[in-house]
Amino acid sequence: MTLARSDAAPFIASPSGVPDLETLYRAHAPTVARWAARLAGPLVDVDDLVHEIFLVVQRRLPEFRGEAKVTTWLYRITERVAQESRRKDRFRRWFSGARHLEIQRTMAPPHLTPVDELEQRQSGEMVYRILDRLPGKYRNVLILYELEELSGEEIATLTGLKPATVWVHLHRARARFIAEMKRDSGRST
Repeated sequence: MTLARSDAAPFIASPSGVPDLETLYRAHAPTVARWAARLAGPLVDVDDLVHEIFLVVQRRLPEFRGEAKVTTWLYRITERVAQESRRKDRFRRWFSGARHLEIQRTMAPPHLTPVDELEQRQSGEMVYRILDRLPGKYRNVLILYELEELSGEEIATLTGLKPATVWVHLHRARARFIAEMKRDSGRST
């Protein structure tokens, strides 16, 4: 995926030069939804989160100065809204004692046996449980690189980090993820 393709969409600007919300939504909603799903985890209602993100976009649109790419600006908003969603979800689970919800069934191909589906669901839950324990700066870089398949340069553009910092965060994120995975597998044996 290249960021330039997404930014190349024509925008209908208002007289003040601000991009039109409807055009932004049509051009970027699928990408924002994908980011939101990955950054917030399997427990999130993606449609609600995308709606919340574009409410922030609508509120902040007059402040958009065009100094950054539209995708960078949208990613930053998505990152903050997803982080807040995760925080609220953790708080709700802690208060209510509720268990994690199942991973969306649409993610499992229909040809899987019930055992395969259970294993896939448990693996996905384990991955997001480990991701939730990583610091945000490592978690986000790992998700963007491994799940979104963005390059280090694209991650640097989206996050505002230096490319060298992206690679350091990715290295540390992978090391922590593997350590947490080993720790979890040591508990289950």
